Amino acid sequence: MMNISKSSNPVFRENVFSRDYTNPSQAMTINGTMNKTALMLLLVIAGAVFTWNKFFEAIATSPEAGMAAVGPWLLVGGIGGFITVLVTVFRPQSSGISAPIYAVFEGLLLGGISAILEMKFDGIVIRAVALTMAVFLAMLFLYRSGAIKVTNKFMMVVFAATAGIALVYLGSFIAGLFGAQMSFLYGNSNFSIGFSLVVVAVAALNLVLDFSFIERASASGAPKYMEWYGAFGLMVTLVWLYLEILRLLSKVASRD
Repeated sequence: MMNISKSSNPVFRENVFSRDYTNPSQAMTINGTMNKTALMLLLVIAGAVFTWNKFFEAIATSPEAGMAAVGPWLLVGGIGGFITVLVTVFRPQSSGISAPIYAVFEGLLLGGISAILEMKFDGIVIRAVALTMAVFLAMLFLYRSGAIKVTNKFMMVVFAATAGIALVYLGSFIAGLFGAQMSFLYGNSNFSIGFSLVVVAVAALNLVLDFSFIERASASGAPKYMEWYGAFGLMVTLVWLYLEILRLLSKVASRD
């Protein structure tokens, strides 16, 4: 029997879905989780529109003014998002409050990053959004149709791939502190683009694991607040997927 407590998404850590929920007054449902995911997506969009407008209103003066206008909001979104992730992960009971707040913070961050790249590569954001939604729907279809089976082996492969990517990014961050740079992460070489394709594929496979864990948690009778937690975990993966697709498209566009 598959253990529902294992996932490459750190949000779905072992002691969340493996808890013994005794007679919850209201049980978690898949539909409820999807509704809350949709609401979080709207909050992300609202936050993104705010920083997007800030940037493009400011660059009417100069590109530097645009960066100055969104810089503080990028910082707020990044730090605020990180803090709310920690709060939600360590206290799932608070996810009804912290998950929507996380969505707003991530929106601020994504809106600023997207606006900066849109200025450099016209049309890149709409393509990234369309591809992210297409990948989401495709993975949901593959999961629901049974074309992808979430077995223990599948879970371990995705977990190992995700952990490997995290280690590469951590190594790049540490190297950057000493003035070094891993060109294959940021350049537009064939290898760099290939690496981004692999990361996008791994992020997409994480969506399948998220669908599986949400379904199994709902079947186990988890309490109602876990709908927010499940939506939060799914949104974390979607944000990662969008950023990786945006990175991939920017690498391809920079070669033109």
